[in-house]
Amino acid sequence: MSGSSKFIVITTIYSPSIATKRFCGMKGWQVIIVGDRKTPHDEYQNLDCIYLLPEEQEFKYPELSAAIGWNTIQRRNIGFVEAYRRGAEVVATVDDDNIPLDDWGTDLYVGKEVEADLFEPTDDIFDPLSVTKNNHLWHRGFPLEYLARKNEVVACGTTKRKVLIQADLWNGDPDVDAMARLVHRPEVTFDEITRPYCSNRISPFNSQNTFLAREVIPFYAMFPDVGRMDDIWASYFVQTLFPDSLIYNRASVYQDRNEQDLITNLENEILGYRQTLPLVRAWQKQTTGLSSRPLGIPDRALCFWDAYRACFPASA
Repeated sequence: MSGSSKFIVITTIYSPSIATKRFCGMKGWQVIIVGDRKTPHDEYQNLDCIYLLPEEQEFKYPELSAAIGWNTIQRRNIGFVEAYRRGAEVVATVDDDNIPLDDWGTDLYVGKEVEADLFEPTDDIFDPLSVTKNNHLWHRGFPLEYLARKNEVVACGTTKRKVLIQADLWNGDPDVDAMARLVHRPEVTFDEITRPYCSNRISPFNSQNTFLAREVIPFYAMFPDVGRMDDIWASYFVQTLFPDSLIYNRASVYQDRNEQDLITNLENEILGYRQTLPLVRAWQKQTTGLSSRPLGIPDRALCFWDAYRACFPASA
């Protein structure tokens, strides 16, 4: 595998998917796949990737591994640390059911100053789906308290933004709020989105097709013990540390969604329905610098945060 400063991080319990195989063939990118105890490890040995066996994870990162636990998507955090230690300047966090389109990764804005369309919502949190043709849906983790007004958004022209986080959209069966999926059973495209956009307010993004700059990796961690808020609360918290660094961009994957129980998904989002808005408001008030901790999350998740941060140099 040729060296690269761009990494793709995946975790999975399944055999190599179409998406995983395509990501492993991406020129200019190195792929790190974080194996779990249920993963068929032998099936990954011939792929062009760095495959982390469970034993290697426990040897390299014993405290972090114990803080995460097994058979969970949060194993991906170990991939973030591994990519950082291997010199990653950009990390793409992707899901194994998100098939990259032919031009995936070609308009990568991370580390650049770009012109983006700017939007201002009525409330203090922006739903990135509110300005698309699919605004009957809402992003997972957008507060339900604001649903009735979420599409009350004003276009404010354009702005220049130094991009540290780029969240690309997703065609197909997207990873939206469980209630939205139950009601609408969506199959969507976002082909009307052709250029970057952002908001002057904080907003949720997920971990399924997102690009992170090196400087934010030590502060973006998918929390365990918080249901389907693992990546959502991570997205809100990292924005309190790196404000005005996020853009959304056109769809660059097709999600051929793995089979999931929608009611279980809903149950795993209830914690977010109750606590997301109070947490975000508290973090915005309490965060004073990169040494801040995401106070208010469950104790196990907070202990995980400390173990994650300990994996990086003190200067990070």
